[in-house]
Amino acid sequence: MPIVNARMYSVTAEAKADWHRVLGWALQRADLDWDIVDHDAPAPLAQLWARKDLGAVMMCGLPFSRRKPRPTLIAAPVPSPPRYGGEPVYCTDIVVATDSLHASIEDTFGGVVGYTLADSMSGAVAFLDHLLPLRAKRGTRLYGAAVGGLINARGVIDALAEGRIDIGPLDSYSHDLLKHYHPVLAARVRTIESTAMRPIPPLVATAAIGADALARLRDALLHTRDAGELAAPMARLQLAGFAVPDPSRYGALAAIADASAVTFEDL
Repeated sequence: MPIVNARMYSVTAEAKADWHRVLGWALQRADLDWDIVDHDAPAPLAQLWARKDLGAVMMCGLPFSRRKPRPTLIAAPVPSPPRYGGEPVYCTDIVVATDSLHASIEDTFGGVVGYTLADSMSGAVAFLDHLLPLRAKRGTRLYGAAVGGLINARGVIDALAEGRIDIGPLDSYSHDLLKHYHPVLAARVRTIESTAMRPIPPLVATAAIGADALARLRDALLHTRDAGELAAPMARLQLAGFAVPDPSRYGALAAIADASAVTFEDL
């Protein structure tokens, strides 16, 4: 039985419940009796993504682009905030503690940089790619130390608020969701810059899914935007709907990661 999971953007218990409502509605419309399963932090997402029974599970675009054989791309969320332009894209918000005196990335040089996991696009690779031209321009190391293993947005925010790091990355869609679901937590940091927009983590399948079932599921997800009974949870999720992007777009993420010869510890 294929499984369904939206852990990547279940930033709070309330957000998780809203994802269950949206995805449960799509499964019912598609006439698919699949299980929506939990895989909450601190359980490693890589452990979830390694499974062979994924039916519709949100996966970071970088491991999606690298997995062999590549999973089937079901659909990708389209965030509703204006900065996404109605496209299935996201970026990395580069943040500091709200009470920090830092006003720019350059202000944080010489301090401590943080990141989530080395194989996370939004939590590490996109941020590192954004910093590399600054390192080339400066010609010397940017930071005195690096702290990894922060896992997710909450880990980055806590590390900033506690003064363990001076600057860190947030998945922009997670950041926007936190502003709604947990404004007190989101208010502990402020954005000083954002990276370029890139393809957002999609819902993928590793299980064998028939063409008819795949078509029904995609159709259901595409119709979530028109479902009156989903208006409230989708508004809270800042979700305009879903799209089916070309899977080849995600190859650019692997190219960015492969081109980065420097780690945060070397930065």
